[in-house]
Amino acid sequence: MKEQISEKLEQLRLTFWEVSQHIGHNPELGHEEFIACKTLTDLLKSHGFTVEVGTCGLETAFTATFDSGQPGPKVGFMAEYDALPQIGHACGHNLIGTMSAAAAIGLSDVLHKTGGKIYVYGTPAEETRGAKVTMADAGLFDDLDVAMMVHPNAHYEESGTSLAMDAIQFDFFGKAAHAAASPHEGINALDAVIATFNQINALRQHVTPDVRIHGIIPEGGQAANVVPDFARAQFYVRAASRKTLQPLLEKVKNCAKAAALATGAQLEISFYEFSYDDMNTNEALSKQFTANLVALGVDVDDIREKTLGGSLDMGNVSQRVPAIHPYVKITDGGYACHTPEFRDAALSEQGFEGLMLGAKTMAHTAFDVLTDQALLETIKQEYKTWKEKQ
Repeated sequence: MKEQISEKLEQLRLTFWEVSQHIGHNPELGHEEFIACKTLTDLLKSHGFTVEVGTCGLETAFTATFDSGQPGPKVGFMAEYDALPQIGHACGHNLIGTMSAAAAIGLSDVLHKTGGKIYVYGTPAEETRGAKVTMADAGLFDDLDVAMMVHPNAHYEESGTSLAMDAIQFDFFGKAAHAAASPHEGINALDAVIATFNQINALRQHVTPDVRIHGIIPEGGQAANVVPDFARAQFYVRAASRKTLQPLLEKVKNCAKAAALATGAQLEISFYEFSYDDMNTNEALSKQFTANLVALGVDVDDIREKTLGGSLDMGNVSQRVPAIHPYVKITDGGYACHTPEFRDAALSEQGFEGLMLGAKTMAHTAFDVLTDQALLETIKQEYKTWKEKQ
């Protein structure tokens, strides 16, 4: 039946190309993906999926389902389709959204024989305020047996870990004054921001190697001859696990509090984007995906192990259900994500071949979950053991 799934996907090759190109050439920022949402939901509806738009009150989120009407596992595919400012789909989300929809459509062709239920979740704004966080917090994924998605990359890579991340903002409020005539009457909010950076730089000596702290100053004053009465700093604070991140974040906050105390500025602390949890890859499910990738023609020696890198809201999904987030190759150029070159690769024919391969591999892996009870039990037991340790 895996051959039938692949044949179904090949029959719809032109359709998937048109969908991925349409989304790719009409990039939309997070929570503004109206074109992408409609394009993907129209595609799924045309293949018998029941679609709800506006999941969890998010205008461009959706949930699509295909029910065999028979008992069986529930598998979920995550679709992303937000773009980046200025450089469009430089993370390849036009491929990701289409890939997950395609995998679900291919699998639906055999669902009457396997039983079970397919879910496709349209998850906006992965780059900023990721909808998977909202959906996971609402318990939307809790009934799934497995969840998966595939990300484009410059090489093949197994699902692995990611960094837990908090996006923290420090607003300092000072007092304006003439910087030459009466500087003694002012309280310099920018000095508080600079002091925060200096304190955090000193903190770097005393953190574990997995920690990443990087920030910007989006507001720091308007004129050099005016003592700034407001300044803002924004940081991403990351670590290998949420458990490690929590005490680290308190230390970072203390850096800002010390700067406020030293300068006399008032401090407000907030989070300007959603917090992402670390990715917990289900190894049993990951090995099955890799086996299917190899069966579809990828040399096992070309598949790398995943190392720590960025942060993703799929991490929040993996805290609630067995999940994977592997990578497929879409370019020979070695281009990194979030670059114009990677955007062009995501619109290329080679990029589309990566989409087709990822869709087939996901659908085949989901088929294995639906039909191999021993595999499903291994996946569930691994997740249960991991959960008990947390």
